[in-house]
Amino acid sequence: MSKRSGSQQASTVPSAEKPQSAEKPQSAEKPQSAEKPWYADGLKFKCTQCGNCCTGAPGFVWVKKSEIATLAALLDLDVTAFEREYVRNVGIRKSLREFPNGDCVFFDGQSRRCTVYQARPRQCVTWPFWASNLRSPEAWEETCAACPGSGTGRVYNLDEIETRRKEFRV
Repeated sequence: MSKRSGSQQASTVPSAEKPQSAEKPQSAEKPQSAEKPWYADGLKFKCTQCGNCCTGAPGFVWVKKSEIATLAALLDLDVTAFEREYVRNVGIRKSLREFPNGDCVFFDGQSRRCTVYQARPRQCVTWPFWASNLRSPEAWEETCAACPGSGTGRVYNLDEIETRRKEFRV
């Protein structure tokens, strides 16, 4: 499993139909679900900085303007120079470039470390708590098999997991 996203669509699960009370107006608030997600008791994760999520098959590390600016500042480059060197356009979106072998452009193959770890994009920060990894216990097991930090370390509670899951959708 590579950290870089491909073109996946999130599956939708129909929610149970419940009669609406006449006394309660419908709002834009998140509806209360009778069922908690399978990971409601939390999941363990501790980044080992192994680099497995930064390597492998080609994909995309999506970046937005603020992330590009932060990375450019870290490397002491102006945004235009940074984009010319490290960013590729994919339709209307932007992704970090990769080495010919599929590794992220900021992955140092010698040390097996991210060279911009302190300013890495939200896609990297939210790993492994992506919807695609959380869709089922089996999907999480696949993530744990590919990522030595998944399933170990401190327990992230449901609120922490959901915050990360919602921050970046893959």
